[in-house]
Amino acid sequence: MTTRKPVVIAGAGPTGLMCALALRAQDIPVVLLEAEEALTHDLRAGSFHPPTLEMMAPYGITERMHETGIKVRHWQVRNRPGDLVAEFDLDLLSDVTPYPYRLHLEQHRLTPIQLDLLKQEGGAEIHFGHAVTGYTQTDDGVTVETSGPSGDRRFEASWLIGADGGRSVVRKGLAIDFEGFTWPELFVVVSTSYDFAQHGFAYNCYIADPVEWGALFKVPDVGPPGLWRLAYPVNPEESDEVLLSPARVEAALQRLVPKRGVYDILYKSTYRVHQRVASSFRVGRVLLAGDAAHLNNPLGGFGLNSGIHDAINLCDKLAAHWRGEGGEYLLDLYSRQRRFATIEQVQTMSIRNKRMMEERDPAVQRQHLEEMIAVANDPAKARAHLLNTSMILGLRRANEMI
Repeated sequence: MTTRKPVVIAGAGPTGLMCALALRAQDIPVVLLEAEEALTHDLRAGSFHPPTLEMMAPYGITERMHETGIKVRHWQVRNRPGDLVAEFDLDLLSDVTPYPYRLHLEQHRLTPIQLDLLKQEGGAEIHFGHAVTGYTQTDDGVTVETSGPSGDRRFEASWLIGADGGRSVVRKGLAIDFEGFTWPELFVVVSTSYDFAQHGFAYNCYIADPVEWGALFKVPDVGPPGLWRLAYPVNPEESDEVLLSPARVEAALQRLVPKRGVYDILYKSTYRVHQRVASSFRVGRVLLAGDAAHLNNPLGGFGLNSGIHDAINLCDKLAAHWRGEGGEYLLDLYSRQRRFATIEQVQTMSIRNKRMMEERDPAVQRQHLEEMIAVANDPAKARAHLLNTSMILGLRRANEMI
């Protein structure tokens, strides 16, 4: 096995690192390439669903995440006046998962855990400052080209996994479509130390409003008491300078919860939101995973989770094929299963969530929320809803595909 060309992974984000760990755990040689000089400090993702925690547990990741992560048993859908609140209790899933809650931990606190465990595992070549610029593939391998401060280099691979994000160079090198669309508005994400729990907000909330809907959740930050992070839509025609000005950000928070004095703002940024899925997650010896394969809006917390699901599914199948326990059809099955889960579950639910939150007709929006409250108050219906929104049902359905 040691004489075979390694699997080269482009991208040292959560998905790429998860791929590297999963392959090294099965003694498959790995080369990990990252364009940046160090792990990135991404402020967006940070909510992990039960099946994701289950998948990462065998590698020691989940245990480490619990050292600083926040357990979120309840999550809410509420309207801007706050008179309608549907609250869901994830403990209803305690019979199907050892983690009947969401775990909140910022993405930039997950990747150091993954990297540390990968180094402990040993056997992986890790190269920061190596941006993949191109590649060529044949029937028996892939030649990957990189550039960076150390100059241009080439790496010989048996397989190439593109986990290099939404602007993936690996995906762009394939003759496939990145199907979908980009939402017209920008998102602002703001972090504050103000404690919204005192106003009845759960640690994970989706807030409906015809003008300024959003998502609010609590993350650990550097330790107690943690931070609250609000994401909300803004006009893309305005500059970041205007959108992130102290007055504009302050006004948005005051509309959410009016209070005396100004909010303490620690972080703020803007980003665009896309809904896209690659037409295939495999072309020959090149495979796609995570944001390189699919993108979605953040309402539901599906993006980062689905990238981890990609990594585990892919590496289980790639390892089986590597050992001669199945043909290349396993890798086509990976593409079918994960595209199905992405389209049926991630895309469908995240689009539905956004459209419900931004409904312009107050009467229609109120009806939707009243229906959601009825579901939350019926244990059987709430359990069915949680099986779906926690990604458990979609994974089951996808994994049944052959």
